[in-house]
Amino acid sequence: MTQQSLEPRTTADDAGEGTRVPAGRSWLDRYFHISQRGSTVARELRGGVTTFMAMAYILLLNPLILSGKDVAGDTLGQKALITATAFAAALTTLLMGFFGKVPLALAAGLSVSGVLSSQVVPVMTWPQAMGMCVLYGVVIMLLVVTGLREMIMNAIPLALKHAITMGIGLFVALIGFYKAGFVHQGKATPVTLGPAGELAGWPVLLFAVTLLAIFMLQARGVPGAILIGILGGTVLAVLLNAVGAIAPKQWASGAPELHGSAVSMPDFSIFGKVEFGGWGEVGAMTVGMIVFTLVLAGFFDAMATIIGVGTEAKLADAQGRMPGLSKALFIDGAGGAIGGVAGASGQTVFVESATGVGEGARTGLSSVVTGLFFAACLFFTPLTAIVPGEVAAAALVVIGAMMMMNARHVDWADRATAIPVFLTVVLMPFTYSITAGVAAGVISYVAIKVAQGKAREIGAFMWGLTVIFLVYYALNPIESWMGVR
Repeated sequence: MTQQSLEPRTTADDAGEGTRVPAGRSWLDRYFHISQRGSTVARELRGGVTTFMAMAYILLLNPLILSGKDVAGDTLGQKALITATAFAAALTTLLMGFFGKVPLALAAGLSVSGVLSSQVVPVMTWPQAMGMCVLYGVVIMLLVVTGLREMIMNAIPLALKHAITMGIGLFVALIGFYKAGFVHQGKATPVTLGPAGELAGWPVLLFAVTLLAIFMLQARGVPGAILIGILGGTVLAVLLNAVGAIAPKQWASGAPELHGSAVSMPDFSIFGKVEFGGWGEVGAMTVGMIVFTLVLAGFFDAMATIIGVGTEAKLADAQGRMPGLSKALFIDGAGGAIGGVAGASGQTVFVESATGVGEGARTGLSSVVTGLFFAACLFFTPLTAIVPGEVAAAALVVIGAMMMMNARHVDWADRATAIPVFLTVVLMPFTYSITAGVAAGVISYVAIKVAQGKAREIGAFMWGLTVIFLVYYALNPIESWMGVR
């Protein structure tokens, strides 16, 4: 495919390769190249609304994931988190629409938020954690500018790319089950069903009902199934709460009630609260691994999503090559820094953008529409806060299931592929660490290739990653030997 994939065919008012601009085209058509991509303004508007409806659940899930305490015992307020999530999603999606000119919407990456809540804030404060987001965003932008990001993607075996996505899916699903109270930390066993081997309370039952409802809607191909399921679960929760069927203390995130007006001013209290430094107790090695983990968490999923959605929109060729991809990747990287400054964690391209493409979206105009809807949500945080955490957690499990569908691309009959994939996938949820899973997959892949006498197939980059991950696993004894611990 030629350069028009993401950089559309040039016209007399674009870069001037001689293509005449059809008479009567509006400035909107000319700027977004709507006609050239076989779309219409109506399709773009419809696609933008559909994409927003499909991914609006992030306004509920991101605050749920980032609701924990940091190393200092501080938390981020729910209203402030909703504001930050909406603001960062709006800004990055508008940037993608106006400058990337592709039908891709961005919001807080659940994998990045998962790393922050599970691996970063136990050793850092929230402002320092958001500083990590800014750093990883800068790293990705530098990788894009230097061309290294595409080189790295080409160096990593395709099976491991799918494994990383699948492992993050299981990791996210585990967070959903735990947040809903469906899975508990056991006394005699690592985990249990409910607090004592059985489900307890109406809220967890509501989670199960919402989860099944979303799966049923998806099975019937209903657009916006996740959002519809969350709205239905919330209505049921409000009704149960109104009749007194559930005691307020049973709700993990508070009773589903509207306090005051449905409209309010945005809460930007955590905006700009970013710290760089003060990592003395953490150590430079740990800080480096945190940034590396965040890069991994947002790196592979974004690349796969952009190419996947681009292919669906007929903006990529049969090999998934998309000339002009660097602009979209740069904005995606900038989303990490923007999300960190906003206090919402790193922003990344959402696979739900494909729903808008399915409605005919082919240009950045649809992204502009999606971004404007997110901006409008800044003033409706009280409504969003009604959604119970147990209902929102169901969507995490659904997203995990969707990410696991990459298993169909893996050759399970080939041990050299299956073993690294297996280790990558299972160790992410089993160790509650995305880095641990990726490290095991890379090391085992290289070890098996060496055992097969195929060391020449590995490549310099994979050898380098193997060394880094060996240091990661041996970090404790190395630091002890150096007298750091």
